[in-house]
Amino acid sequence: MQQQINSDLPAKLINGGIAGMVGVTCVFPIDLAKTRLQNQRSGQQLYKSMMDCLIKTVKSEGYFGMYRGAAVNLTLVTPEKAIKLAANDFFRHQLSKDGGRLTVLKEILAGCCAGMCQVIITTPMEMLKIQLQDAGRLAAQQRVMPSVVTALKMGGTSAVLSRSYNTSPGQQVTRVSATQITRELLRTKGVTGLYRGLGATLMRDIPFSVVYFPLFAHLNQLGQHSSDNPSVPFYWSFISGCLAGSIAAVTVSPCDVVKTRLQSLKKGANEETYNGVVDCVRKIMRKEGPGAFLKGAGCRALVIAPLFGIAQVVYFVGVGEVLLGYTPYSICSA
Repeated sequence: MQQQINSDLPAKLINGGIAGMVGVTCVFPIDLAKTRLQNQRSGQQLYKSMMDCLIKTVKSEGYFGMYRGAAVNLTLVTPEKAIKLAANDFFRHQLSKDGGRLTVLKEILAGCCAGMCQVIITTPMEMLKIQLQDAGRLAAQQRVMPSVVTALKMGGTSAVLSRSYNTSPGQQVTRVSATQITRELLRTKGVTGLYRGLGATLMRDIPFSVVYFPLFAHLNQLGQHSSDNPSVPFYWSFISGCLAGSIAAVTVSPCDVVKTRLQSLKKGANEETYNGVVDCVRKIMRKEGPGAFLKGAGCRALVIAPLFGIAQVVYFVGVGEVLLGYTPYSICSA
């Protein structure tokens, strides 16, 4: 039995990694729109909706402009999703070792632990991705408001980011890479620079996992053929992942807005800075109203729903087991 558990872990890590890469590739443009919508302030709105954002992005930055930050996301989403999905399975197994039924409370606890584990990768990944995704919005704002020269909000001058963003009107914006941002953050802030917004990330990811994993488990269970045959069709896992993901995403959307604002190092014209989660919540509430906490909620639901639907299908089909030669492959019996 112990050998089986040990052999399962590498396969689950592979499944989680592949699931994350496939899912992110499919939904990344929507995620970019979500970041830009969340970061724009009232009175300075460049984008009216998700579609408006994507259309303007393609017109001004080309098709691949929708994939700004995708490289760092694809690189880090593999360990991030692997940790998230495998950790949830691990904790569920540990909590049901006594042979008893896994209660809802134990499912919530397993999801909570999984959410805490993933932020090791999630925080720096989101930190870098947000800078790259939001660069186009800042450049567009400079073109719309040519008299405004934005300032870097990092507590110090960053040569790399200043060269990249502080351009004169009409001048081509120099593209900055994740490597440049990482080096500059490590030079000026140390490792803690990459973990800016850690508290807000925990505040988002723990509740998300607490909602998502138990909800998915119960929805997925409804698709079982019978008590004698507990297998679930792959399409039902996809539907369950989409539904549970979208509900969890909307639930924690206010936390995601706060996290995005805190992790945006570069601000546009007249955009305020925040000193922690409480200060961010207070300023958003005072200046933009409670509706601001739901900015990008629809986009986030559209990102998370297919992302976790795809993730769960890949995970339950067992691609990792196939690659490692543990089990025969049959998508129909997934």
